[in-house]
Formats: sequence, C-alpha cells, structure tokens
Amino acid sequence: MMKTALARSSLAILAIGLLRAPATGSGTQEIAALQAARAWLAIVDAGSYEESWKTAAGYFRASVSKEQWRQAMEGVRKPLGNALTRELIGKTAVSELPGAPDGQYVVIQFKTSFENKRNAVETVTPMLEDNGSWLVAGYFIN
Repeated sequence: MMKTALARSSLAILAIGLLRAPATGSGTQEIAALQAARAWLAIVDAGSYEESWKTAAGYFRASVSKEQWRQAMEGVRKPLGNALTRELIGKTAVSELPGAPDGQYVVIQFKTSFENKRNAVETVTPMLEDNGSWLVAGYFIN
C-alpha cells in the first residue's frame, strides 16, 4: 500500500499544473507536440519505461531519476493493463506552468480506457526543446 502511494506521489510530482496561461505556438506546433505525445505514449504502452525516460525532455529527466520513473510506472501504469482506446479530449498551448520554467508547452488530455481501468484521463505535456523538438515534460493519469 505504501509503495503504491509513493508511486502515485511520484507521478503527481511529475504532473505539470493545468492552470491556463497565455497561448503560444501555432496549430502546426500543437500538431507536432501531439505527434510527440502519441509516439512517447506508444513507448509507455509497450512497457518500455526506461526508454520513455530516456526519450523525455531534459526537464523531465532532471526532475526524476530513471529508477524512480521505472518504479512509479511499474507501480501505477503497469497494473492498469494494456491501453484499449485513447481519444483526444483537447490540447492547449501555454507558455507558463506552475513549478516549471517558462517555455512552450502543449497540455494534451486523452480519454483512455485500459484493461483494468475503463475511464481514465491521461495528461501528457510536451515542451519545445532548444533544438526545436517536442519532448514530453510531464505525464499524469487520473
């Protein structure tokens, strides 16, 4: 029980707040962020948690160690089972998020059905890196 609470806490720490901020970027940027989020989720769905950490944004990797991430995912994501469906709920471009450096982010929410949790909401937050690529900086399952 304590381990599950710790894993949930770890995921909650990684979650980036959803407070609205001034919009940044264009529709093209949001599409690129959405593609990055879906590609990253495919890695998570495959159970490749260490790989998902390696391919996340530098901000993400600086916030949690690879081992902490693996343990959190093993404790929280893995028990949900396979993702059966994932439907985009919405995406919002923001430049400011609580507890995160200013930058370009897209907060993306999916309605997801897992084998062991039929109604979940996944929030994936890619950020624009200095090299122009979108990489995931936050992930939360509710």
